[in-house]
Amino acid sequence: VYRSASSTFYAPSELSGGGGMHREMIRSNPFWRNEYARFDTVLISTDPSRAGMCGMAVVRVVSIFAFTYDDVYYPCALVEWFELESEQPDAVTGLYVVKPDITDGERVVTLIHLDSIVRAVHLIGVYRATLIPTDFHFSYTLDAFDAFYVNKYADYHSHECIY
Repeated sequence: VYRSASSTFYAPSELSGGGGMHREMIRSNPFWRNEYARFDTVLISTDPSRAGMCGMAVVRVVSIFAFTYDDVYYPCALVEWFELESEQPDAVTGLYVVKPDITDGERVVTLIHLDSIVRAVHLIGVYRATLIPTDFHFSYTLDAFDAFYVNKYADYHSHECIY
């Protein structure tokens, strides 16, 4: 079991890294900095023939681990799925909206290969008429909201990938 994984990808419009190469850490840690849980969200490729969000899905990384079977090494992640509310971005914000994928009252959880991860993704809670208590801790965000905006403004590469 690992607490983080490094994702390296080519992002030619991103002005960091040599020649467009970019690296980010994806974390799955129940005691981040010995204080609170941190389970990052990522984009995974589900259909490479479709562009943008229509060919990807958002998942929360619950655990990162690896195993060997028949002398083959498999780096994996246990993930909780989010589903698109619509194949079109929200008319007001221009951002895609995702919500936790729930079946029979439980989050949908599966095992994926780490190679399917495209990059980390930033989600913003859809507040609607929700009042947030003043003592609300950000580490509860992914469990507290019913829906999330997929932030295309996090960086250049997010915008290119998602749209």
